[in-house]
Amino acid sequence: MSLTSALNTAQSIFNNTGTQSSVVSNNISNAGNKDYVRRQAMLTTSLNGAQVVKIDRAQEDALLRQYLKSSSQDSAQQTLLSGLEDLKSIMGGNDYETSPSTYLGVFQQKLQAFRTSPGSTVAAQGAITAAQDVANSLNNASQSVQDVRANADKEIATAVDTLNTLLSEFEKANNAVKTATATGADASGALDEREKVLKQISQIVGVSATTRDNNDMVLSTSDGTILFETIPRKVTFKSQDVYTATTVGNSVYVDGVALPRGSGSTTTGQGSLQSLLQVRDEIAPNFQKQLDEIARGLVSLFKEDNTSGTPAYVPGLFTWSGGTVDTGTTAVAGMASTITVSTRVITSQGGDPMRLRDGGINVTGVVKNTSGVSGYTDELDRLYTALTSDMDFDPTGTTVGFDATTGIDSNVSIMEYATNSLGWLEQYRSNATTAAENTSAALSRSDEAYSNETGVNLDEELTLLLDIEQSYKAATKILNAVDEMLKSLLDIAS
Repeated sequence: MSLTSALNTAQSIFNNTGTQSSVVSNNISNAGNKDYVRRQAMLTTSLNGAQVVKIDRAQEDALLRQYLKSSSQDSAQQTLLSGLEDLKSIMGGNDYETSPSTYLGVFQQKLQAFRTSPGSTVAAQGAITAAQDVANSLNNASQSVQDVRANADKEIATAVDTLNTLLSEFEKANNAVKTATATGADASGALDEREKVLKQISQIVGVSATTRDNNDMVLSTSDGTILFETIPRKVTFKSQDVYTATTVGNSVYVDGVALPRGSGSTTTGQGSLQSLLQVRDEIAPNFQKQLDEIARGLVSLFKEDNTSGTPAYVPGLFTWSGGTVDTGTTAVAGMASTITVSTRVITSQGGDPMRLRDGGINVTGVVKNTSGVSGYTDELDRLYTALTSDMDFDPTGTTVGFDATTGIDSNVSIMEYATNSLGWLEQYRSNATTAAENTSAALSRSDEAYSNETGVNLDEELTLLLDIEQSYKAATKILNAVDEMLKSLLDIAS
């Protein structure tokens, strides 16, 4: 080997180790950055020796696709569970102490106490107060359910705005990747940025990525609607401030195509948007229908004969804004929000609570206890028995604009129906909780697998740094040897 060749070899080693140490140092400095993908200086050998030909990025497309899918599923499931927890809190938490079912149980007890002491004004007032608590619990629950829907609507609007912003950021990163790839420049930084944005998009909506020439990427939703192709597709949504039982929420449109909502306790949704739509348009409306059916049942059970005219029945103890008694078995949207106890039995409003015992609560009603006997219990017995007698509830609960079911038995007593309503919510929430634990575990495994392949391992980087140090030392020894030989040649020449 000539001295010139030796010097060139040393120079090549210095160049290679300089590039390698720079890459390794950059890896180490980004060890805690979840959005950083490890780089490696790739060496190749030729007649001129070893040299760095490119900086390779630890790309793992299959693992990235799995991570994106797991991220979307977990985001959807956690969002669904959050909505169910909000509905559960309406009922008073774990003990459901503010639920209509709980207040119905108290009302049944107070009605029984009134039957036992039909001449007691205190017992009569206790039954009326308990009835008012039932009505108030239905009013409050109905309003709270609509608040949950309104909050979900606001979250949808925020998610849509965020998604549009992320798509704009994705466009910038994608353009940077294409430019760097086309010119042969290092695209690692731009690829990291694009992947970071892609991960954030996957939490909002299920996304599938396809790579084309020059590393250009096309994004589509899980159902095939294009999200991004050269330019972002517009995601649109019109929010509503106020929700009632008859309000139909607006759809989210991706490039003009409506985004479907998720369904089931293990939601079919991908990303938070589909689960928010599910809470707003399926779960909360279902629960609202159950509340409306409890209200309809109370008005129907406590109705009075209207022998003086039409209609044949009028509301008795319980009435509502419609002022009628439904004779069918169809849910009346929003009935729970307006049900109330007749003022003709409320003492503070000039009423007489004894009308509950005697009948004839409404002006057109017929008094049963015409002689005012204090021990009269026929009407109280009838009402008490009605609470535990089976009646027909709407099995579908279909309301204008919605396509869902109440999800519980349709021929049971009102007491059992109210209990089953809580059971439906709790079962749904319990199943969703189990599913959320599973999606969280799946996401954790996907994240770990992806990080193991693309993340920075400090032990490996430090080991590699030691290897680079040894290469550097070898080049130094070559340089020292050449220096000694040159000195010897100069000494001989002199």
